[in-house]
Amino acid sequence: MTAHVRIAGAYEHPGRHLPDHSAAQIHAEAAIGACADAGITLGDVDGYFCSGDAPGFGSLSMADYMGLTLSYVDHTEIGGSSPVAQVGHAAAAIAAGKCSIALITLGGKPRTGGTQAGAPRPDAPEYSFEGIYGLTTPGGYALAAQRHMHEYGTTAEQLAAIKVAASKHAKHNPQAFLPKEVTIEDVLNSPMVSDPLHRLDCCVVTDGGGALIVVSAEVAKRLNRQSVAVLGHGESPKLADNGRIDLTYTGARWSGPRAFEEAGVKHKDIDYASIYDSFTITVLETIEDLGFCKKGQGGAYVADGALEAPDGALPFNTDGGGLCNNHPTNRGGITKVIEAVRQLRGEAHPAVQVKDCEIALAHGTGGNLGNRMGSATLILGRE
Repeated sequence: MTAHVRIAGAYEHPGRHLPDHSAAQIHAEAAIGACADAGITLGDVDGYFCSGDAPGFGSLSMADYMGLTLSYVDHTEIGGSSPVAQVGHAAAAIAAGKCSIALITLGGKPRTGGTQAGAPRPDAPEYSFEGIYGLTTPGGYALAAQRHMHEYGTTAEQLAAIKVAASKHAKHNPQAFLPKEVTIEDVLNSPMVSDPLHRLDCCVVTDGGGALIVVSAEVAKRLNRQSVAVLGHGESPKLADNGRIDLTYTGARWSGPRAFEEAGVKHKDIDYASIYDSFTITVLETIEDLGFCKKGQGGAYVADGALEAPDGALPFNTDGGGLCNNHPTNRGGITKVIEAVRQLRGEAHPAVQVKDCEIALAHGTGGNLGNRMGSATLILGRE
């Protein structure tokens, strides 16, 4: 369905601490960077996609701010998975003839101020059952981690191995917020945030953003830039089931198979994976649900060095990911796609570049593993 579209431009804002920027400015700078990467201008864009981190009236405010002339807009809000899902939405819009050059932006500044997209609202239907009792974001993920440990014997050391792998990659990224390599002991000795999650089990809090340019195959042929084929896309919410939620799995259980089927590839074909890493438990449950190992065996899988680039069984997040590099505006889906594009173009850091990277997976998670969440999976191919 989606092989007719390409990602022609990808740009990660270099800032991690941007007190002098507005959120709109970050979106716009990322957009200009992605356009430059693709070899186009904002004047060429006819489709625009953003989510709840866009300031003001969302897509309308940002399109006005950037001077876009559009035939299609999309304002899907499923948290950190939004940009991953929007690549699929852009593919559908392009296939339907609604647009031919789609811009996706994300940006914000949770580190230096500004509104927090996705924050609990008293008018939300779940608020009177959850928010008033003090459920926090780390607390929700900690509940999932505790349940996974109870059901499968997963250990804190195994969760820490995910952070260690990310830190080994981040040390090669000069823009990483936490570029220092850490050990299992460093993670376990960091302050407890919400049992069993330590501070180093949690993602960084950074200002910043990123942008993508998705185009039709015909447009891609006219550009002087290596593009990346969008082979498959899947998405799914996972909801709280009125309190009967099973905390041991994510929406990747459904979004992953849809993406694999559409792409027509198998797990053994995946050379690299960008896995959303708001917390270490997010990675562990996701790789199980995507089918890279059996349910309950994620701990042993990650502890065996599988995630370490370039030679692990499933090299992941070679930019350092949200755990070490960047988690802009508390939602990092777009950086997952950007690093997958770098890998497929052969433009990742040489120390972590996967040899002959042909097929990559990018997965986004939004919301909270402790109640409701959105999942989106992309499978991308080298052109």
